[in-house]
Amino acid sequence: METQKQYNILKSKAYLYLTEFFSGMAIMAVELGASRLLAPYFSSSQIVWTIIIATIMIAMAAGNVYGGRSADKRPDPDILYRRLLIAAVWIAAIPLLGKYMILLISGALIITISHNLLVIAAFAACMIIFVFPCFLLGTVTPSLVKYTVGSLEESGTTVGMLGAFNTIGSIIGTFLPTFVTIPAVGTAITFLIFSGILLILALIYFISCRRRKLACIVCSIAFCICAVFGNASHFAFWESDLTYEGESIYNYLQVRETDQQVILSTNVLFGVQSLLEKQDQLTGMYYDYAMAAPVMAAANQPLQDKEPLKVLVLGMGSGTYDHQCRAYFDNLDIEGVEIDEKITDLAHEYFQLPRDAKVTTYDGRAYLMATDQKYDVIMVDAYQDITIPFQMSSKEFFSETREHLTENGVMVVNMNLRSDAEDGINAWLSDTIASVYPYVQTVDVKNNTNRILFASMQRLEQASYRQALEEIATADPVKRARLRAFLGQIPGQLTAYEGQGHILTDDRAPVEVLSMRAIDQVIAEELAAYKEMYREEGLQGVLEDVL
Repeated sequence: METQKQYNILKSKAYLYLTEFFSGMAIMAVELGASRLLAPYFSSSQIVWTIIIATIMIAMAAGNVYGGRSADKRPDPDILYRRLLIAAVWIAAIPLLGKYMILLISGALIITISHNLLVIAAFAACMIIFVFPCFLLGTVTPSLVKYTVGSLEESGTTVGMLGAFNTIGSIIGTFLPTFVTIPAVGTAITFLIFSGILLILALIYFISCRRRKLACIVCSIAFCICAVFGNASHFAFWESDLTYEGESIYNYLQVRETDQQVILSTNVLFGVQSLLEKQDQLTGMYYDYAMAAPVMAAANQPLQDKEPLKVLVLGMGSGTYDHQCRAYFDNLDIEGVEIDEKITDLAHEYFQLPRDAKVTTYDGRAYLMATDQKYDVIMVDAYQDITIPFQMSSKEFFSETREHLTENGVMVVNMNLRSDAEDGINAWLSDTIASVYPYVQTVDVKNNTNRILFASMQRLEQASYRQALEEIATADPVKRARLRAFLGQIPGQLTAYEGQGHILTDDRAPVEVLSMRAIDQVIAEELAAYKEMYREEGLQGVLEDVL
């Protein structure tokens, strides 16, 4: 009688097809959730995506093999649904414990390896956090084939139906997290939603069969604990004074406020993306250096008729460059392009970006291709840590910027991860730009890893530059003096750049591999002191210094 009850829910095979459908959905949701969990720590680059896809495919392949062998030896549906219970609880625990695991793994690797830290740490995190539940979900399809195929005559149809249900579930599991759950409720609740679905599948099966009551109760309690405490946790869990923390379709977003600044970060480990100086001070960052671009454009064509210089910012962020230019110049017409609408909303709310500021939610390159407008200055500020959009780093893109500049216009590019390597990311970017523009000059940002590049069709004359600085600087005497003191030194700090032939194209732009090398070097330099401290004082000494 008990055996009969055990299989009642499976008699029509409909429940098995539902199991396949929701398992496929959960796999894709976990994969997309993995990218969002890792991005604040390791970036969302193609390299990280490759690691995620590879590890999950390894887990699925191993699960397929194991699930098939297990089903042949013991074709008991109880075993499959027990695995779903375990997978559900494990996935639910990821928002609660995953962030701590990532930092523990990274901390352990910091003191043991010297190169490729981000790649190895991301791979190790994926293996430890995501492989096991994906392995369990990988056992679903071969197990269901065993339970659903009644004869060889119908095997093709049955396997085809299972494949279709899995694929449709995977499609829905791809779209729902990206466009619905992650933007609406965040990564943590997304994990909980799809793990909850798996839990419900297993619970319905065992309740209908009146079996495994204790296991169901324990797993349900564990899920509830994860739901309560995992949802309350944050990516930057060590921060207690964040003004805002949230997610958009594209980014993890964090706003922090001090007495002097408001700061936007899109990564908990890689510093500042945008900021606001509350007292309209110079930022001390690359935005200040980039303000030389409007002066250069004015120097190439003195403003006799006082027509505003047209400035386009590709990668508007929270509007730092816009704010600085408006604060220190009197005669600019600025518009921006920002692909992440949520960042623009935060800019209005926290960074004093005027509501009437011209900001278009679009990809920077696509925007250039869609407009006929010409600009005196184009600021390219779309590069974040190692996440450099390849389509905005190629010769074709920079040719597009040249087409949208006036005859005397200037393109200014913020390049992160300063490196003097002849085959480094900045060398490739600079060479590519130099293949399009005849005049290219660079300046390194003091006390920072950024490098600013200026490119134009006209040679810059220092006398004209100084005259233009007087013409377009704000009338405010304090700000005017501050601007003179800083920007007046820029021409003497510029270094003319001669291209060496490393050209990035739409077809070949290995920007992420090059950027990974650069950030690996930066990390190695930053951690050298801690490694030496660890050798001399041990882990206790490092912890005392950090804490």
